[in-house]
Amino acid sequence: LKGTVPAVRVGFTAFAVLGPDGLSELMAILQFAKNLGYYVMLEAPYIISPMMATAVAQSVFGEDAIYPCDGLIVTAYPGSDVIKPFLPYVKDGKKDLFCVVRTSNKSAPELQDLLSGSRQVHVAAADQINRFGADMTGKFGYARISVVAGANSADSLKNLRSKYPRLFLLVDDIDYSGCNAKNCSFGFDKFGHGAAICAGPTITQAWKTAETDGSDYLEQALTAAERMKKNLIRYTTIM
Repeated sequence: LKGTVPAVRVGFTAFAVLGPDGLSELMAILQFAKNLGYYVMLEAPYIISPMMATAVAQSVFGEDAIYPCDGLIVTAYPGSDVIKPFLPYVKDGKKDLFCVVRTSNKSAPELQDLLSGSRQVHVAAADQINRFGADMTGKFGYARISVVAGANSADSLKNLRSKYPRLFLLVDDIDYSGCNAKNCSFGFDKFGHGAAICAGPTITQAWKTAETDGSDYLEQALTAAERMKKNLIRYTTIM
């Protein structure tokens, strides 16, 4: 997929449930992806305390990181004291933090779209992330601490993009029911910048969709990734 996709996203929990061998494979895959030149994202386990946040920050961003990655995906909802331990690594300009504010599962609106005063809960979470990122921008003008939002809510993506022009949006779960390229396009700014689209099974399990025996899984993955790029370009002007 080199030259077709720019980044690799790996989920910690998916490997942790496999036991010690799974975690060994996780470390190997992260390093392999970095050696290939990909931007590497790690989806962290759920973190609910400052002490655990500090330990995770050291294990993924520290000098002796055992889970090497360029960006870490965490949830924003435990609050600021769970976000702050990661900020020193972001401020030095070497690492990025992506905070989940709006998910794609069907029941997400039950809590995440509730009103908190005049704001929806997920917008209140994005407000906090926006404040953290105000003085931590990269060379292209986007904050190095950004948000993750589900691809199934076009209205949410439109709102986040217009309200936070300097926040990078990691648009998640294009594989989910109700998610599509048109929805994803609302995460980009008017120049076609400021967002990345995450796809999992659409690419990794493309051979199942094609109903082959799996021996051509590499070719099917590449075909699926290229098809997805073409679909996105239909709705997004990149300048």
